[in-house]
Amino acid sequence: LHTTVRSLKKTGTEHRWLQQHLRDPFVKAAKQQHYRCRSAFKLLEMDDKFHILRPGLSVLDCGAAPGAWSQVAVERVNALGSDPAVPTGFILGVDLLRISPLEGAVFLSDTDIADPSTLRTIQSLLPAGKVDVILSDMAPNATGIKELDHQKLIRLCLRLLDLSQSILKPKGTMLCKFWDGRESRLLENRLKEQFQNVRTIKPQASRKDSAETYYLARLYKGR
Repeated sequence: LHTTVRSLKKTGTEHRWLQQHLRDPFVKAAKQQHYRCRSAFKLLEMDDKFHILRPGLSVLDCGAAPGAWSQVAVERVNALGSDPAVPTGFILGVDLLRISPLEGAVFLSDTDIADPSTLRTIQSLLPAGKVDVILSDMAPNATGIKELDHQKLIRLCLRLLDLSQSILKPKGTMLCKFWDGRESRLLENRLKEQFQNVRTIKPQASRKDSAETYYLARLYKGR
């Protein structure tokens, strides 16, 4: 009986999530505009407002699967060279999951950004070994324990910040997702040590019931 009740509850929750998902205007827009998922609109919204991407920039997209942010970045930095009047940019996406090929982007699938060997591979693929922008929509596998998931994502962001010291150009930009919680200030303070300007962004395209927020750190102080 208890097993049956739990199954019914799970099925009911999944059904409500599916109904909400199907009604989501960003899900519909993603299909219409051929983006791989609705998260594209988060980056589009933030870039429209803060001009993070521009033609000619090199970009590292961390947690890139399924590739929606890379799709946006390819367009915004002119990675395909579609506009001969402006510089051509470069996109490199990395994820533990497999990423389907995308014209204009180079992907490292089944790759752990925290693995020391990954840094060497990234540097070998990047023009001049460095990037202008680091994007991170990474998230750990959720446990359902809010505080634990928050801590795990903060740790991922801190690892990425350490990585940035090797690959981010001076005055470069880092945009990273985090789940709000008691360790958010730790990440913010670390970002402020290495960047001249740090702000918090909650895109309208983020679901209202989601704790996700983004730090936009600009003007990297590194050499």
